[in-house]
Amino acid sequence: MQNEKITEFAALIQKSVSSKTLVSVTFHSSSSREHLKAKGIMKKIGGEDILQIETSLTEGRVAQENIKKPDIIQAAERYLDTYKKADLTDRGGTALLMISKKGAVTLLKKGKIGEGEAQAEDSHGNDRVKKRLLTGEEKFLKELGVSDSSGRVHDKKQSKFRQISRFAEYIVEAEKKLRRDGEIYVCDLCCGKSYLSFAAYHVLTEICGREVKMTCVDLKQSVMDYCSDIAERCSMNGMEFLCMDIGEFVPERSPDLVISLHACDIATDIVLNFASKYRADVILSTPCCHHRMNNELDCAVLDFIAQRSILKQKLCTAATDALRLMKLEAEGYKTDATELIDPEDTPKNVMLRAHRIKNFDPSSADAIGKKEKYDSTFKFLYGKSPAGSDAVIVPSKN
Repeated sequence: MQNEKITEFAALIQKSVSSKTLVSVTFHSSSSREHLKAKGIMKKIGGEDILQIETSLTEGRVAQENIKKPDIIQAAERYLDTYKKADLTDRGGTALLMISKKGAVTLLKKGKIGEGEAQAEDSHGNDRVKKRLLTGEEKFLKELGVSDSSGRVHDKKQSKFRQISRFAEYIVEAEKKLRRDGEIYVCDLCCGKSYLSFAAYHVLTEICGREVKMTCVDLKQSVMDYCSDIAERCSMNGMEFLCMDIGEFVPERSPDLVISLHACDIATDIVLNFASKYRADVILSTPCCHHRMNNELDCAVLDFIAQRSILKQKLCTAATDALRLMKLEAEGYKTDATELIDPEDTPKNVMLRAHRIKNFDPSSADAIGKKEKYDSTFKFLYGKSPAGSDAVIVPSKN
């Protein structure tokens, strides 16, 4: 679409990149069902500042384009043929472009784009050495297809690599809360292709210098065979992969660490119940979908939210995870919730963390109070008292 305001907006993007003041530019409100949104950031590739735009497509696909400075205006105009809104965030100001259904174009600007403090030379791009625990050169990342034979992370795997790298940092933090001697026993339930399993094993053994036995469990035999083969090729001899229902898995002893990434719906509850039942010292779990409460919510007080589908989903997501943490606290854990990674990479980015309180007394007034609070909150949301797997697991004194 040729329009002077669109061209002006595109020129602002070019100016922002040229001045090294670009934070990001996001294109959204697509006219195409296939294209969800596109986000552009500055990168330095081959010593040259470029605009790298990653487009989120349907079915979890992504496409990436590297645009040199002289081509930015034409490329931005091309993106605005598909997207009807765009936000530019610069260190000196912001700009918002909106295209109505009738083709009317509105451009709103604030501040002085391109005149803010420039990014340091080593603060962006693929050319800098990132301060990460993982580099891409690790053999397991090559075997999993995250990086190529030279250790370069594939463009389409950048988001996955960031996720793995951030999780590796959480593992380092978790290791400090684990036993200081002897073998660490780790269980990864609903492990899938085990990206995080391999990362955890690598960090604990190669970076933390610990002896590790890790059991990974999932329902797909072909995937478990695939992961077992990778572990063998990477000489990760302490890893085993079992094909079975996680609800039937019995650990060889109380796990030191239980991890789980994106276990679907109540599978996350099964994981957390398992970890609490067997008194795992540390739990790291990133939930996926939250269908159960979305289907079973029975709380008239919250109808003003629940009657709107998208708001109900957000409510159930937050309430489910908060309730899970309440249950763990009643079972003798100290908990928190944090972000695994930037929500731009995945909306399923909440990490539930818990570590076991030593000498927890389930008969103490504090423990009883936490259990009563969990029970009443559960009943408030579901219209019934917790029973069976929903009930608090009362641990013995430890």
